[in-house]
Amino acid sequence: MKAVIQRATQASVTIEGATRSSIGAGLLVLIGIEDADTTEDIEWLSSKIVNLRIFNDEQQIPSISVKDINGDILLVSQFTLHASTKKGNRPSYIKASKPDIAIPLYERMIAQLEQDLGRKIYTGEFGADMKVSLINDGPVTIVIDTKNKE
Repeated sequence: MKAVIQRATQASVTIEGATRSSIGAGLLVLIGIEDADTTEDIEWLSSKIVNLRIFNDEQQIPSISVKDINGDILLVSQFTLHASTKKGNRPSYIKASKPDIAIPLYERMIAQLEQDLGRKIYTGEFGADMKVSLINDGPVTIVIDTKNKE
């Protein structure tokens, strides 16, 4: 799994002109799923996302997590995170899982994040043409690949 985690003051997903989900302070997480992803990847990544200490404390030091600030999480599936640009100028998405594999893993990730955060998270719609809006706070953007555990 690959994730792009962005600290946000607000973020939203719009589908066909209608807002699907929106959050205030918290994290916008773009997630790419591949066939090799497992329950272990989901559990590790969810814990990492929920506990990342990237929000500022009273001294403006990033030392508290989204869970600590009672912030929201907006999770958006994005197969293009697995783009390979090695050959030519047209990316290949061969590593990205097809829906029959990716959807159950995406749903497990939602459930795991809700369990780890202790409340509902917000989502886009798997496979939809989504318009994602973000006010990145900082900006803070972190990329994580579960295969490297970094």
